[in-house]
Amino acid sequence: MIDTNRLHYLDNLRALAMLAGVLFHAALAYSPLMHNYWLTADRGQSGWVDAAAWFLHLFRMPLFFAIAGFFAARLVTQRGVGGMLNNRVARVLVPLVLFWPLVTAAIGWLAERAASSVRNPPPLLELLRRSDLPALPLTLAHLWFLGYLLAFYLLIWIAVTAEWKVPASWALPATPARLLGLAPLLLAPALASVSAPTPAPEGLLPQLWAIVFYGAFFFFGYALHFRPLLLSSILPGQAALAIASVAAYALFLWVLKAQSRQLGAHLAAALLQAYISVWMTVWCLRAAQAWLDTRRGWLRYLADGSYWTYLVHLPVVFAIQFQLLDWEAGWLLKWAVSVLATLIVCLASYHFAVRGTVLGRVLNGRLRRRTG
Repeated sequence: MIDTNRLHYLDNLRALAMLAGVLFHAALAYSPLMHNYWLTADRGQSGWVDAAAWFLHLFRMPLFFAIAGFFAARLVTQRGVGGMLNNRVARVLVPLVLFWPLVTAAIGWLAERAASSVRNPPPLLELLRRSDLPALPLTLAHLWFLGYLLAFYLLIWIAVTAEWKVPASWALPATPARLLGLAPLLLAPALASVSAPTPAPEGLLPQLWAIVFYGAFFFFGYALHFRPLLLSSILPGQAALAIASVAAYALFLWVLKAQSRQLGAHLAAALLQAYISVWMTVWCLRAAQAWLDTRRGWLRYLADGSYWTYLVHLPVVFAIQFQLLDWEAGWLLKWAVSVLATLIVCLASYHFAVRGTVLGRVLNGRLRRRTG
């Protein structure tokens, strides 16, 4: 049967955002900025990696939160707040509980194995070789996204159950000008409280800056469900929005060199990050609505496999890149190999071991076949 209940532009956008996540995590091995902090940091590095990867970083996760907020509102509309919460427990809490210990154990095992076998270890791996140092700190790793989603779903449940009436103008600015011009100013203080580029809030305890910053995008997506025409009104300035984001990012890279030494530069970096995050998130949503609102088989398949890929891709990236550390090849070739191999492993395992199984239904619900 044909599933007419799908929003193709969001499915397709989610698939592309998943690909961006794999590209980003694989690129960190060749990032000069992350060389001392990333487990698979390679001898081959390039400033071009930082220039491309951190641009993705500034809006990739805000975009995911906005999409998640939109679908949360859709669930509340269709099933009520109780139905939304039950669905999110099954689709978010259960995978987090299942995969967090597996992912953590896998990364720890891979790191210990690589520390004893790699001939050219990166700085962080070299530290693990010292017997007097503890194991890797316990974090949520890349699954921190699910933890914050659960907090935002709980806030929705509390607000709806308590019948809190929030003025619409608080949830979503009335005009595109307010959204694009004023909203980033409200987010900049949260970003100013942490280093730039923004670190992943992967600790076991939630961080206030992340609740404020990512919560704003989540509830923007939630409110957007009730004001779908807002994105269409941005069409006349869509190209200018992308150009302005790239220009702001070029300025951000220049400011980033001084931000650790000067307070003014740090505040400027936070403000630029806020504007780029808002502008590019809105641009991606509007571009997808304009250009991707149709069923495309390969993107639909990637969207179906995106949750599984998100859950397991980081240990896969590490496993592959640990093997590449001693390979005498350029960073670009290593990066391409690690991205391609990661996608093959993740999508093949999804196809043969997850899709159509109980686990696949937990992650994606019941897949509907298209006929006609």
